[in-house]
Amino acid sequence: MPSPFPGMDPWLEDPARWPGVHQALITYLRDEMQPRLRPRYAATIGERVYIAAHHRSIYPDVTMVQQPFKEAVAEYVAGGPPASGDEGDIAQPWIITLPSEEVRVPYIEIVHPESGEGVTVIELLSPINKTEGAGRDQYLEKQAEILRSQANLVEIDLLGAGLRTMPTPLDAAGKPPPHRYLIGVYRATDRERIEVYPVRLDQRLPRFRVPLRAPDPDIVVDLQAPFDRCYDNGVYADLVNYMHPAPVALSDEEQAWVQARLAARVASA
Repeated sequence: MPSPFPGMDPWLEDPARWPGVHQALITYLRDEMQPRLRPRYAATIGERVYIAAHHRSIYPDVTMVQQPFKEAVAEYVAGGPPASGDEGDIAQPWIITLPSEEVRVPYIEIVHPESGEGVTVIELLSPINKTEGAGRDQYLEKQAEILRSQANLVEIDLLGAGLRTMPTPLDAAGKPPPHRYLIGVYRATDRERIEVYPVRLDQRLPRFRVPLRAPDPDIVVDLQAPFDRCYDNGVYADLVNYMHPAPVALSDEEQAWVQARLAARVASA
């Protein structure tokens, strides 16, 4: 059964589901492009490792505390707040440092098969790229590195929540159209412009141009096709309970549209 929505499904933005959605989308997007790239180019899948501090987890089932454990212990070791009642002899704790959390995020790189030279990097953003912290800082450093190189960059943002990653405000060229999702294309031949594709929740995911190395022409990618494969092969029609509220925040307009869309789906079943 297909998704009840014409484009992106907000229930799949759930951070608990996103790693599986992300992996499938990257794989199917590579498969979508490969026939049009060969034999001159090849699309490969790489992986970036981001570090998220244990007390800044991006996953929703981790409870945040006001004061990290290590800091609380340090107060007492340094003779901080006294114990209630008779202090007596206070034992010194053995400190265990909690490890940082590694988050592995796949991406696509279009390369020349013979030389391995990178031509275009395609990033599908994850919550760690859009959340304040070391992981986002790492991503923005990598973004800046790519933009200083001779490679093209394509950023696909299918997450309505979080901070944007574009290096310039979206309203720099005037008021942008209403949107929930964004695709940005950064051409190596024109670093002064970003080709931006704003996408509303009620829209089909777009067909857009992916640049290669000049003078070779762009290829056109239909983002809806890999998303549909992701939804079908991931059996999200069975896994997602649309009777529950959306796991991410929606605007009032989006919420009204979603409710009407789901009600129509139930009525036609």
